[in-house]
Amino acid sequence: MNYEEALKELENILSQLESDETSLDDAIKLFEKSVELSKICFEKIKTTEGKVEIIKQELDKITVKPFTV
Repeated sequence: MNYEEALKELENILSQLESDETSLDDAIKLFEKSVELSKICFEKIKTTEGKVEIIKQELDKITVKPFTV
């Protein structure tokens, strides 16, 4: 599951939890599912941050030399 799918599912769970028709048992199950989805999202963010940091370090190594004719 990718970040966008997990986030969309979290939004759906939030809507269900806000509904007056959700039973306590269902709310607990939805909450448990939301914790798992949150873990997925945080892991994706953590991985992406790491990749961005590596790219940034590589960009910092680039030096610009003046162009002379």
